[in-house]
Amino acid sequence: MDNSSTWQELSRQVAGLCSRIPATAGPAVLARELAVLAPELRFREVLSRGGWYRLGGVVDADNVHLSDHIETWAERELAAHDEDMVALCDHYAGRGLRATRLTGRTRYLVATTGAGAADFVQIEIEELQEIVSHQLFAAAGTPSGIEELIDPRHLDAAGGAAAEPIGAPLLVLRRLTPVAAFLARMRLQKPEAQPIHRFVEAWEASSAGAATQFSNHWVVAVREHLDRYRQSVLHAAPVAALNGAAPKFVASFGMQGLALHQAMAHYDKAAGFPMAWFFHMLTVRSAPYALANAVISDVLEGFQYLPARDIEVVRQWLYQPYAF
Repeated sequence: MDNSSTWQELSRQVAGLCSRIPATAGPAVLARELAVLAPELRFREVLSRGGWYRLGGVVDADNVHLSDHIETWAERELAAHDEDMVALCDHYAGRGLRATRLTGRTRYLVATTGAGAADFVQIEIEELQEIVSHQLFAAAGTPSGIEELIDPRHLDAAGGAAAEPIGAPLLVLRRLTPVAAFLARMRLQKPEAQPIHRFVEAWEASSAGAATQFSNHWVVAVREHLDRYRQSVLHAAPVAALNGAAPKFVASFGMQGLALHQAMAHYDKAAGFPMAWFFHMLTVRSAPYALANAVISDVLEGFQYLPARDIEVVRQWLYQPYAF
């Protein structure tokens, strides 16, 4: 499966799958169903991230939807009242209108497509639940603007005291990304390698790349938008597949030699792959940047606790640092 039309067709099929199976289906069920659609690929869930939301719509006191897009609704209603927020609030006061939002969890499933670090396809499936988040036009004061009306700052992702589910949760395909192809498209934007390219190349050059697959430990957060010339601009960043907190790097200021080696080895063991301290240093920041200088200082002092390939990766980063 190496052309865009094939991936587009698989994306269409996965979208259909999401509409057929219940949101309560776990990762094993999703992987099994994906195997039916693409038997040559072996999908597995590597990360699940919740705690986020999107704005929803507007419902009345009986949870009947008046609009599925609260921002569009609010802009239209405010315009109908000559941009007068006080008049808008007076018009709807006491009508029991409520705002909704979609609370979500993203499930990242990946399947290897080749030998390279970026040779995998990534599927993002969202588990969404619409909830009532807050009453509209019920506050004592007048909102300062549309944003305060539809998305009050005092609410967390789960909504306020009025939060209640509306309907059943559902699964929605967010995107399907052939990662190698996406990164290749990014290379066409600029002549020099971008941080994500250097990160993947460092992985392949290091002991980590020799020990395990990149997609066992990372997903790629991708984003695409149009610039003012209507040209696509692509962005990508690695996200550690940590279902929980990153390990803590235990070290003291000025640590070097055997003690530093032991601290690095302990961290790598906790993370599950070699050079974890380095790659987490650039992403989740659980290890300090000073480690890189300390490692090279040890090398100059004659300590050889890292393989030559890993030393070179650290040297290259010190010569031209980057991070996410």
